[in-house]
Amino acid sequence: MKFSKTSQLFLVSALGLVVATALTACQIVTIDYVFVASQGTPGADSNGMIETFAADSESGALRDVSKQISSGGVNPVSMAVTSDYANLYVANAGDEGGGTVAHFTIAVDGTLTAKDALSLSDSPVAVAVNATGTYLYVVSGTTSATLTAYSLSSGTIGSAVATMPLTIPGNESDSVVPTNVAVLANGTDVYATAYDQSAYNPGGTTTSNAHPGWIWSFQVGSGGALTAANGSPFQAGVKPVALATDPTSRFVYVADYASNQLVGYSVQSEGELNFLINGPFKTGNEPQAVAIDPRGIYMYVADALDSAVSSYTIDRATGTPALAVNTTGSSNASSDTEPVAIAVDPALGRFVYTANILGNSVSGFRLNPDTGAITQTQATPYPTGSSGTGAGGQRPSALVIVPHGNHAVQVTAP
Repeated sequence: MKFSKTSQLFLVSALGLVVATALTACQIVTIDYVFVASQGTPGADSNGMIETFAADSESGALRDVSKQISSGGVNPVSMAVTSDYANLYVANAGDEGGGTVAHFTIAVDGTLTAKDALSLSDSPVAVAVNATGTYLYVVSGTTSATLTAYSLSSGTIGSAVATMPLTIPGNESDSVVPTNVAVLANGTDVYATAYDQSAYNPGGTTTSNAHPGWIWSFQVGSGGALTAANGSPFQAGVKPVALATDPTSRFVYVADYASNQLVGYSVQSEGELNFLINGPFKTGNEPQAVAIDPRGIYMYVADALDSAVSSYTIDRATGTPALAVNTTGSSNASSDTEPVAIAVDPALGRFVYTANILGNSVSGFRLNPDTGAITQTQATPYPTGSSGTGAGGQRPSALVIVPHGNHAVQVTAP
């Protein structure tokens, strides 16, 4: 059979269309955007920066998708997003004294737009947002600790509705260093952690015999009012630095940096906390961050000194964590140097990422949904500071993940 020139051109065009369609089908499909906040280093831009990565839905591999933008201040230390993934808040500790909490809106394509900001007289340490997006919680201070609740209206930060000093009963004059804040998924209770520097001060002097580590529990009332739970604060090891609450609002976990352990609590009526049986639970060395998967059955701890992530399964009845062993017989997976923040992707609940402050990178891991064990993703770690002002002089210190606009998120029922 002979073909005319017109027929040949048509055939070539058709084949080209098929090939183009096939190539399009093989392109990366973004499942999540990973926002990474980084601190400046000496000799680089002193402002904090935010970098945006897109996560591949099949491999979990990350690619840089936008130019870095300012974090809205100096030395970002914490990030939080609203449950509708439309608003991002970044706590910038500042150089000396006061800092800022900057608000950004998040577009469906991952674009961040700076909106309003809080200027604080004392350095913010951590931020959290309740599930309904009506309150922003900020813990701040360097030698005295405060938890403040701010109203939110369509993401915009409003006035303070509650301010609670974090002091230790019987030792009110001690120097207290705040470390973290978290809110239950149902929004009824807020928790803040801190340690008594007057009682725990490695390399320095101590002036107090108080217990060093504490967690405060507050119930949220009308208009955002905070009321301390009966018995609050509760002991929380030596130097509690990280907090996580499970999706069913029944359990709270604290990482104790100084004792290499995880302290677990069950949530009682009116905000009281009870220690979990068989606890505390061993971690790697210098646990710095904790994250729980969207189903509430797996937990991951970033062990800073080990440059690794430890995996745990959570007993849904008791809240007790147990080490999840991977195919190599280990319960952890190596990250880049000194992971200080960790998150699980909310879209599929299949990938875990850490911000590595000394590795200048993000490490990625694939989560086995049947066992909770993790393995490294393709081409991990992913360098940060690859674009924008101050490139190469940034140290990643916080990260959050939002699902791509066309994907649902994992949901857990109590």
